[in-house]
Amino acid sequence: MVEEVAFNLIRQAVIYLPEDVKASLKKAYEEEVSEAAKTQLKAILDNIELAERYLAPICQDTGTILFYIAAGAEVRGLDKIEAALINATRKATREVPLRPNAVDPFTQKNSGDNTGRFIPYINWEIVPGDALEITVMPKGGGSENMCIAKTIPPGEGINGVKKFVIETIVEAGAQPCPPTIVGVGIGGGVDVAIKLAKRTLLRPLNVPNSDPILDKLEKELYEAANRLGIGPMGLGGKATVLGVHINYAFRHPASFPVAVAFNCWAARRASAKIYPDGSVEYLTHKGVE
Repeated sequence: MVEEVAFNLIRQAVIYLPEDVKASLKKAYEEEVSEAAKTQLKAILDNIELAERYLAPICQDTGTILFYIAAGAEVRGLDKIEAALINATRKATREVPLRPNAVDPFTQKNSGDNTGRFIPYINWEIVPGDALEITVMPKGGGSENMCIAKTIPPGEGINGVKKFVIETIVEAGAQPCPPTIVGVGIGGGVDVAIKLAKRTLLRPLNVPNSDPILDKLEKELYEAANRLGIGPMGLGGKATVLGVHINYAFRHPASFPVAVAFNCWAARRASAKIYPDGSVEYLTHKGVE
């Protein structure tokens, strides 16, 4: 059951963009004034339509496969889930198909099936209940190359966070294939900050931050980023980012970690929940096989 659902999620994620991402791209196209930018956004929207029509991956870079597992505390058989996810990744590589993207950093040898040491990477969370929720996020290399984490002087505070985020977007330029979704993690340690930044990319673009302080900061950074003029694919225009998502953890008094993670315009994700009776609810791609 887990293997089948995970396979379906990978297939859904690499072929069909979530509706909130598609709606944001269409809105960006409608509001864009630069002809070069509109041309790029039109090409992106055509690409999305063709992927759905021909059941082909949205992008030739089908990414590194990341799983986020929210396992109910009463779920049995958790020791078998990792193997099921690995098998699903191998099957998806053969049958969707996916481009093999798992390379040994020492030998430079590609495994050929998108699996290897710690890949697919599985993030675990234990939650109340008896259901198992699986989310897959295929993460492309272009956006991943621009992810960064550092510690800023604590005295700089949130103004230092704003400065770092905007500078990071400027330095990234066209490389993460804008318009992007930008995730920001604040606090914890550096490892916590980058996990928060990447995980917040999973929040739909049409769901506001539940924390009013973070919601205000997200809007401020969104507007600032879209005044930069980087635009779609770095060719100028209004739409540099589709959204900025922020989360935070408490920090040590002597350190102030900040991390920025990017998703390209092909912000792929898919989720499903498996219930104890064996029924499955597909959460992000309802009606898509």
